[in-house]
Amino acid sequence: METPRVLITGGGGFLGQAIVKLCLARGYHVRIMGRKQRSQDCPPEIDYFCGDLANRDSVEKAMQGCHYVFHVAAQAGIWGRWEDYVKNNIIGTRYCLEVARATGIKAFVYTSTPSVVFTGEAFQGANESLPYGRNWLCAYAETKASAERDVLKSHTPEMPTCALRPHLIWGPGDHHLIPRILERARQGKLRIVGDGENKVDVTHVDSAAVAHLNALDALLAGHGHGKAYFISQGQPVKLWEFVNRLLSGAGLPPVTQKISLRRAYLLGAILEGIWTIFRLKGEPPMTRFVAVELAKDHWFDIRAAQQDLGFQPQHETWQALDKLAQTFREKN
Repeated sequence: METPRVLITGGGGFLGQAIVKLCLARGYHVRIMGRKQRSQDCPPEIDYFCGDLANRDSVEKAMQGCHYVFHVAAQAGIWGRWEDYVKNNIIGTRYCLEVARATGIKAFVYTSTPSVVFTGEAFQGANESLPYGRNWLCAYAETKASAERDVLKSHTPEMPTCALRPHLIWGPGDHHLIPRILERARQGKLRIVGDGENKVDVTHVDSAAVAHLNALDALLAGHGHGKAYFISQGQPVKLWEFVNRLLSGAGLPPVTQKISLRRAYLLGAILEGIWTIFRLKGEPPMTRFVAVELAKDHWFDIRAAQQDLGFQPQHETWQALDKLAQTFREKN
């Protein structure tokens, strides 16, 4: 039997690298498509393709000869130009789907986000029966929802598709979420938004990566076709307890100062206006979307992923967090 060839868009990113390692461990031929040039630490056995998802020719060249696709790449973040999110998240995904159908891809796994169901309200143990969101407050959530719809609608018996919605991915190798929290803490810029009792899902990067391979296996076995799945550690945590345990383990003082959701939301609206009017670079220190996410419950039922995909979270959350925090403490 021919060795499977898999394309991983965004394979040089945090989650993408974890998926790459699992695919290599299975003996797959791995091809990465990324926007940047090949890095020095990219394993030599990987076929690396530098290209733009919003360029159909680039997608065709990258996907040629592959059997499976993990579409992980996205325009992330909660602030930026609307057209960039449309180009990378909507148009790029449509090109991937069109080329995948044309080239005979046998399975297509899409990395989505729980933000596709964002409404500004709290979620407590909700499942995949939730409708897509509204009152988006950020382009990332809205464009990812549009892309997820396209992925699920594109399911056919010849090319089954599914979408995974991991929540707050963290772990070793993260250069964004955890380092950003630590840096803001060092600068004294962290505030508890709301009463500090809200619970959220978190997802270790190994759990998220395993879920992607589970999803591929399920699609090939005839399960999960055209469906979306929430992915997490399976046990929600109090967000600010999680943050403070990280800070404590890294040798930093805990966050104790609070700001009400109402004030944070208003501050976010003002800062968004300033950033828009004056075209300031970078993200505002607060936005309306972030204010809501930091103050309200956001945790979901993962039983569908467990039943359909055979998914099981990796690692015990608090032990893994303590181990990660210790690495930052040693660096400092």
